[in-house]
Amino acid sequence: MIRGIHGLFYSSSPEATRAFFRDQVKLPGSDIGEGWWIFDLPEGDLGVHPVGEEGDAGTHDISFYCDQIHRTVADLESRGVRFTAPVADHGYGLVTYFEAPGGVRVQLYEPKYTKPRKRSARPKHRAASGRGASKSKSPRRSSKSSRRPGSSRSKR
Repeated sequence: MIRGIHGLFYSSSPEATRAFFRDQVKLPGSDIGEGWWIFDLPEGDLGVHPVGEEGDAGTHDISFYCDQIHRTVADLESRGVRFTAPVADHGYGLVTYFEAPGGVRVQLYEPKYTKPRKRSARPKHRAASGRGASKSKSPRRSSKSSRRPGSSRSKR
């Protein structure tokens, strides 16, 4: 059963991009070993948009949503995040964009539609055997150190 969505940013400066999202944007996450951070967001959703002037079929986009966009923008700017556009009404929400190191552009929006409240967080402990083994928040190192999360550019 699918439990969530995993997104990827491809960056020309991955270490700086990871540090930016961890230290300036303050996204929660874990070091899974050798500096590879996985950011763990409490919510997620997925939209499917028609192809138009903004892109070709098969492209992907990542955006973050928030409550009180003007307050969120001010908070992020106070930590050095640089916005590239003023907040504008795009119909579905109030929208702006910011830049992260490595050539990464991110949309931030406050939805106008109502999002249902998410169910409570995952159970803290699971069975200690098999597929349900408990997950630790401490850094983990894989025995396959040459494989990195997101190291393949294939579409998922």
